Amino acid sequence: MSRQLWLALAILLLFPAFAKAINEDSLWVYEHYTKKEVYIPMRDGKRLFASVYLPKDNSEKHPVLMTRTPYSCAPYGEDKFRPFWKSYVLQYMKEGYIFVIEDVRGRWMSEGTFMDVRPFNPNKKGKNDIDEASDTYDTIDWLVKNLANNNGKVGVFGISYPGFYSTMAALSGHPALKAVSPQAPVTDWFQGDDFHHNGAFFVMDGFSFYTSFGKPRPQPTTVEPTDFDYYTHDNYKFYLETGSLKNLARLMGDSIAFWKDLYAHPNLDEWWKARNIRTHLKNVQPAMLEVGGVFDAEDCFGAWNTYKAIEKQSTGTNNRIVMGPWYHGQWASKDGTHLGNVQFDSNTAEWYQQNVEIPFFNYYLKNKGAEPKIAEATIFFTGENQWKQLPQWPPAGMQAQPIFLQANGRLAFTKPASANSFSEYVSDPAKPVPYTEDVHFSRTINYMTDDQRFAARRPDVLVFETDSLTEDVTLAGPLQADLVVSTTGTDADFVVKLIDVFPDDFKYEESAASEHRRVPSSTYPMGGYQMLVRGEIMRGKFRNSFEKPEPFEPGKPTPVKFSMPDVAHTFKKGHKIMVQVQSSWFPLVDRNPQKFTNIYTCDDKDFQKATIRIYHDAEHASSVQLPVVK
Repeated sequence: MSRQLWLALAILLLFPAFAKAINEDSLWVYEHYTKKEVYIPMRDGKRLFASVYLPKDNSEKHPVLMTRTPYSCAPYGEDKFRPFWKSYVLQYMKEGYIFVIEDVRGRWMSEGTFMDVRPFNPNKKGKNDIDEASDTYDTIDWLVKNLANNNGKVGVFGISYPGFYSTMAALSGHPALKAVSPQAPVTDWFQGDDFHHNGAFFVMDGFSFYTSFGKPRPQPTTVEPTDFDYYTHDNYKFYLETGSLKNLARLMGDSIAFWKDLYAHPNLDEWWKARNIRTHLKNVQPAMLEVGGVFDAEDCFGAWNTYKAIEKQSTGTNNRIVMGPWYHGQWASKDGTHLGNVQFDSNTAEWYQQNVEIPFFNYYLKNKGAEPKIAEATIFFTGENQWKQLPQWPPAGMQAQPIFLQANGRLAFTKPASANSFSEYVSDPAKPVPYTEDVHFSRTINYMTDDQRFAARRPDVLVFETDSLTEDVTLAGPLQADLVVSTTGTDADFVVKLIDVFPDDFKYEESAASEHRRVPSSTYPMGGYQMLVRGEIMRGKFRNSFEKPEPFEPGKPTPVKFSMPDVAHTFKKGHKIMVQVQSSWFPLVDRNPQKFTNIYTCDDKDFQKATIRIYHDAEHASSVQLPVVK
């Protein structure tokens, strides 16, 4: 019996009511929609392939809602439908939207040559000057001129890489494009999205992604690329035993162009700068709704920073942001009640869909209802588990307040007064600190809220903690790590983690848990839970410049400052605030050899132990700047 058939039978046997609803919804879609597959001509003569789902209702004109994707508009064949009925997208169909999913240039069934995060060209002149914005323009132009019964209004949305194409769509300038929602958009692959954070290489995501996605596709195809054949499903073991990035490159092979580009551009150079879409977000015309998750392991950076770039550079744009307590794409799921062991007391995904996204597109594409009362910033605050609708982000009452690392593992809002005080650990690349406690094959989505007690127990992780809080402390905005460090080597990474320590007697109320959660109640011991609120890494050699890395002078106290993505969290009375500092986060991030070198081309023999000191005295105070809301 095939896996698919087994799953279908399991649904029918275990959840007959659910299966009945799915069958009714799928029947409704087939009865009310037809599917066309079309080739859409671009200005340079190439043709892009799209699946178009058209309402059979001809009594009114319909808006177009489009996603442009490198991940395929499958299933291919006009008699084969995407299972829209399994998600909230079904509501758009019942509103009568025309759905368009397009394979971007050079992917799957589209013609042309694919380029990862193709740079925006603001000076297009001839027909051969193309980018993703021009491809979007040409696609929209064809759709409004050729699809029967369309109302001349187009919206674009997409999650992750399709979020990047959504941002590019906003720069297309087509007058029919009225509303765009970049969701977890790929925005800057060197500073903070997916494959690099502050110059540190997120090796596990990069390798697992490009070993399949990056395989060349000389001709249009419907055949999915094969995955890499790992010899073990223990990712810590695999990446540790493989060794240096040079060894990983041998496994990748020579055919995957972007992997070679990653190695060829180890620093922030013009090649990377051309792929930072933020610099071009000026005079944006459509209504914009940026969406993301504060616990998004892939593109948390992109949502916050796309919003901020538009706010700064395109002040006349109708621009808003929504950030929920979500993993990558969780807002589009049926269940936004929890992430890992942490519960949110309501279905946050459903609330977003019904109260924000659907009203947004209905108004701008259908003129349905009054203009939706979507706040400038609709943000879910974990800890207190409340949505807040704010007139600006960060909130007006936010003040940056340093919390200082102290001797004996203390953490306090007062600056240390002692002299010559530091904590130290030995960072050994042969035994790097794991990013999660369990053994895994694929990178988890839960690590962003994982219990950090496993790390706190290691000798190469420093732990600083407040007393139990006597009142709530609410944070809303960006964090900044402000460390003074030294190393016996000439380079080092610094991981800073902000953690909410639950009281020892804490447990979720079973009644609340059973009402809102779609999974069985957890037996995980939540008393003393160390919830990761935000973690971020800085590759030390980039501390002064991402363009021109610098070695450390061994033994010399040296400032290391770096920004961390925004947070929205309330540390409740009785909880504690904790900061952990470490120098590896493996295999989430590649290992630093702790020797100033090109890490992409160094050898296994270059990796060395180093003694790291974090200073916390009057002259060399280390802190984390917290965005405290008074």
